[in-house]
Amino acid sequence: MMKHLLLPLALLAAACTNENPTVPHVSKEPISVRGWLVDVEAGPSAPFRTAETEAARKAQLFQQTYVEVRNAPYVSGGVAENGSFLLLDVPPGKITIVFTAPGAPAAKLEMDNVPGNADIFLPGLLLKPSSVALTDPAAVKARLAARIDKARPSGLSTTIAGLRVPVLETPIAQMADRHDYPIPPTQLVPIARVK
Repeated sequence: MMKHLLLPLALLAAACTNENPTVPHVSKEPISVRGWLVDVEAGPSAPFRTAETEAARKAQLFQQTYVEVRNAPYVSGGVAENGSFLLLDVPPGKITIVFTAPGAPAAKLEMDNVPGNADIFLPGLLLKPSSVALTDPAAVKARLAARIDKARPSGLSTTIAGLRVPVLETPIAQMADRHDYPIPPTQLVPIARVK
């Protein structure tokens, strides 16, 4: 009787340890991708623009924007009304993020060589019909948490939208924001000044 039970248990254990690479799964070293959108290239132009109408147009644009990571069904996050976005549980390596918005039906952001457990910060993305432009390439950051006192180069680099970005080792305490939607700078200009 015991021999008959051992064979099915051994087969079950072997089946559980063999991971099928074609079946999506949650990465053991997920990365986070954060940033904000600034607009869609050649967005709809109104004959009369004010700070208020632009803010309303962008809020509506960002509400209609959808984001996904190709071949990663377990990613969580999205795009907020102010244009900031947060993606968690993204698998490392070669990544394709697709933003779908009015005027940009398939704006792809390609990333390559992203190390596991990294935090990628992408401020000021401009959506184009089939690609994404970095409006502030110098502000793009790739970080890895480390038990150190001061940030330092890791010797690794990643490629984001064609831009080579060095990966920095960062003190763990400074990585607390990796699970938060970033706050984009406000672009509203006061109409009147009162003295």
